[in-house]
Amino acid sequence: MDIAMLPLGQIARDIPGATAVLHKLKLDFCCGGAVSLKDAADKKGLDINSIVASIQARSEHQSSELNPAEAATEELIEHILSRFHDVHREQLPELIRLSKRVERVHGGHPECPAGLAAELEAMMKQLEHHMSREEQILFPMIARGVEGLAIIPVSVMREEHDNHGAALDRIYKITNNIRLPADACNTWTALYQGLGVFRDDLMEHIHLENNVLFNRIDGQMGGAQRY
Repeated sequence: MDIAMLPLGQIARDIPGATAVLHKLKLDFCCGGAVSLKDAADKKGLDINSIVASIQARSEHQSSELNPAEAATEELIEHILSRFHDVHREQLPELIRLSKRVERVHGGHPECPAGLAAELEAMMKQLEHHMSREEQILFPMIARGVEGLAIIPVSVMREEHDNHGAALDRIYKITNNIRLPADACNTWTALYQGLGVFRDDLMEHIHLENNVLFNRIDGQMGGAQRY
């Protein structure tokens, strides 16, 4: 198997531990999952051989509770609900609280993430609407085995995943790629650490839906190659 020529989404889906390597290198395996590893590495000027070696090393030492590629559809849906939907609902209110405090206290700082709280509030509203429709309509439809009827809702969810990716891009710009200034206080540090965890969780969430669950419905790896 030539890992370099595989789509990023397939690598993230099939090779245990690969997502950690892709996260670190900022290689988009969720919305841009259809791009090959080699093409994505070339675009960023990264050493493909080093990346492949890192992925192989991770795979050899990685164990996982759930292998998404082999999990039953109902098991995968339950994993998505408990591991990501429930977690996002806990993450975002706290991130909003912290961001409001940082913006209020450090408004005069040249690297203050002005507008972050508003962006997170908009994202929470957008994500809640998205997850609720999955929980109430799409996931029950998939669980009942009516894949044909699920194709159109799946395409809508894929488009909304791209919107979530665009929201992450705006957060990167506001926060200087979630990079703390040297004199950051404890609240600011906690905020950016939480943002980093949320970002990783959201990307993993989108990956599991786009490249595993939804791929079982429409056969499409990844989604729009937007970012």
